[in-house]
Amino acid sequence: MVSYGYTLSSEEHGPTELVRFAEQAEAVGFEFLSISDHYHPWTTSQGQSPFVWTTIGAVAARTTTIGLGVGVVCPLIRIHPAVVAQAAATAAVMMEGRFFLGVGTGELLNEHITGERWPAIETRLEMLREAVGLMQRLWSGEAVDHTGRYYTVENARLFTHPVEPPDVVVSAFGSRAARLAGELGGGLWSTSPDAEVVETFEKAGGSGRRVAQITLCHAEDRREAVRTVLRTWPNAAIPGQLSQDLPTWTHFETAATLVDAEQVASVVPCGPDPEPVIELVERYLDAGFDHLHFHQVGSDQDGFFRFWERSLLPAL
Repeated sequence: MVSYGYTLSSEEHGPTELVRFAEQAEAVGFEFLSISDHYHPWTTSQGQSPFVWTTIGAVAARTTTIGLGVGVVCPLIRIHPAVVAQAAATAAVMMEGRFFLGVGTGELLNEHITGERWPAIETRLEMLREAVGLMQRLWSGEAVDHTGRYYTVENARLFTHPVEPPDVVVSAFGSRAARLAGELGGGLWSTSPDAEVVETFEKAGGSGRRVAQITLCHAEDRREAVRTVLRTWPNAAIPGQLSQDLPTWTHFETAATLVDAEQVASVVPCGPDPEPVIELVERYLDAGFDHLHFHQVGSDQDGFFRFWERSLLPAL
């Protein structure tokens, strides 16, 4: 069973717009929402970065059936896992079973703001394991004392918590994170149609939802769509570890000067034709993903919703 969702891009839109888009997504038949948690956008041209938990509260109040997952929060450095646990518990109560929590090891772009050291990925994976275990204990409603390798909690109890804890979906770009996702027993969140990542997740015991994002730019003029992506979302074509290790939006803007229109068009379906999007969907399904959410780059979200209703939804 495949579920299709819509991306609330916190880097591109303000909180009021995001709530309106969430209502529209529910009205046109999307089954879930993904919302990004960023302190900074990737580039200045994106222009936004509202506090995700405030936006989630508003979405919870203005929708009734659509699911929502944070894609993804880093409960390691910028925000202590005990605080993330409380925020997620409140969101889960407000959404009455519609909320799930995506977690990951984060990007320096967002996590450096408190001045803490940025650990190596091996350390961040250990921190994530401890953080998730701590949050799960807090969601039970018990009083928690914890002195771990990375985190300390004293006399903490969540008096507002859901009957059933939210599903935890772990972001993974490689085998180590995929194994951790499987060992934690929740779901998998990734950004490429990599069947090996899904297989590693399943072999490690993972059985939850397998979530991935499809970035596109629908427009009637393909060249204009490519220009929109190059201007607004050039980070789609910035490769490798740079997305995790560059500290500021200005660094991403410098890296983006190396990206051209041809590179953007090779990784982001652009224009009015649904076929490139369908082909990309098929690649993710073949790799084993079962929750796909669509990220429309740029300001024309209303045009994308029409494209979804008239072209994508019937084809899918």
